[in-house]
Amino acid sequence: MSFEFSLIIDSIPKMLAGIGITLELLLLSMVIGTILAIFILLMRISNRWYLCWPAMSFIYIFRGTPILIQIFIIYYGFPQFEFIRESIFWPMLREPYGCAVLALTINNAAYVSEIFRGGVNGVDRGYLEAGAALGLSIRQRFIYITAPIAIRLSIPAYSNDVIGLMKATALASTITLLDMMGIARTIVAEYYAPYEIFISLAIIYLIMTWIIQNAFGLLEKRMSRHIRQ
Repeated sequence: MSFEFSLIIDSIPKMLAGIGITLELLLLSMVIGTILAIFILLMRISNRWYLCWPAMSFIYIFRGTPILIQIFIIYYGFPQFEFIRESIFWPMLREPYGCAVLALTINNAAYVSEIFRGGVNGVDRGYLEAGAALGLSIRQRFIYITAPIAIRLSIPAYSNDVIGLMKATALASTITLLDMMGIARTIVAEYYAPYEIFISLAIIYLIMTWIIQNAFGLLEKRMSRHIRQ
């Protein structure tokens, strides 16, 4: 079996036509998922059981099941319920794009909330005691002491989660979205050359991973500059 390098060169520009959808899925699910994760975190670390237990259940369910199953349940399962078809969310859920964003968002929120919780738990209690000694309230200590330190501590794990989320966007092709993976699958069906096409796609994802890693690396260095000094 021959390996055609020319096919790799020819297929990369075609697959890049779907990078817009890939980046949209990544950015939307990352931003919305992070916002949702903050609310879940606040519920999780609260001392109120009626807030803590729903947050723990959400995290357990969406971290404990494959995201592909979550995509299929939302895309194929939700339309079976009449109350969903009659709700204000139906215009979004009847389209594969909306279903993919929803699945990626809630899955990302479950992981990111635990990343943030690890950052919060990693804050030295001495800082909080110093804040209390200065007369800061619990809310002020969380906003001005805990949150900034927790964010800095969470950056390495959060960057890994973003990379994982970027790779998970490829699963959107299973529900007919023509992102980079979806275009790659159509090219494979046309040329019957899976090795060349998927190697081309792997190169693109490796470049995107390198960009994300370096961007978060610069952010981490900037937020930790006082420690280096």
